[in-house]
Amino acid sequence: MQLLIYIIAYPLLWVIASLPFRLFYIFSDFVYFLVYRVFGYRKKVVMDNIKMAFPEKSDIEVKRITKKFYKHMCDLFLEMIKSLRISEKEIKKRFFVTNAEAIDKYTKAHQSVQLICGHFASYEWAMSLEYHIAHKGYAVYTPLGNKYFDKLVQKIRKRHNAELISRYHSMETIQMHHDTKVLAMYGMASDQSPMPMKAKYWRSFFNINVPVHTGVEYMAKKFNQAVVFIDIQKVKRGYYTATFKEITDSPNDYSDYEITDIFTEILEKQIREAPEYYLWTHKRFKHRDKHRPGIVK
Repeated sequence: MQLLIYIIAYPLLWVIASLPFRLFYIFSDFVYFLVYRVFGYRKKVVMDNIKMAFPEKSDIEVKRITKKFYKHMCDLFLEMIKSLRISEKEIKKRFFVTNAEAIDKYTKAHQSVQLICGHFASYEWAMSLEYHIAHKGYAVYTPLGNKYFDKLVQKIRKRHNAELISRYHSMETIQMHHDTKVLAMYGMASDQSPMPMKAKYWRSFFNINVPVHTGVEYMAKKFNQAVVFIDIQKVKRGYYTATFKEITDSPNDYSDYEITDIFTEILEKQIREAPEYYLWTHKRFKHRDKHRPGIVK
């Protein structure tokens, strides 16, 4: 059944990826109409999340952000499909790195990097970053249930010189790279909600007490890797900028969870400035207030 679904879907994905950008975004508008107007995909989840994050906003403001979010979300996921055919020249123009030279210091020091971000703007096109750096690029991800689509996602990444690491095997892979002195950059969107029983740290996010992932900080300290935030901004439809912002190149100088706190505060500020570009469909606050703030003993 997985193979049958893939065989049926793949030609459609190829056609979408082959559309000229003008037609591509007209198609995205049509998808938005279906997703938002007709089916209302996760509309209640999205609006509830925005209301929790911005209790000061009126219903009219929440609806305005919601509509803008759905338009962006449709662009985002179709742009992921577009990655099947987009050229190096085109993606460099549309995903513009403002300060690639900021990574040179880690290259000279032969220091690997934990590149951290949230599900904001075009985190998908960050796969093209290796066009701009000397590090080998890896993205930590959750494998798809359909093994054929999972292989397709890996194939797309490899087209732009990046590779995927299953989150279930990330620690041993990074350990192997460390032991064999591979100069690597590990990209991770680290803003989703861990299970409460597995969470080691809880803190405020939009004034809501939630569990947070601490894996980036743990690995950076274990392997003495730099931690860099990738600030991705949507300039206009189909165009983004990416700016490297160092959090630290000496992670062991920081107390426990301090790096995690810094990242969370940067991400929240980013979202507050343009909430329509954050991925509100996932239930970020589903475990809210189930534990007191602070470290789990």
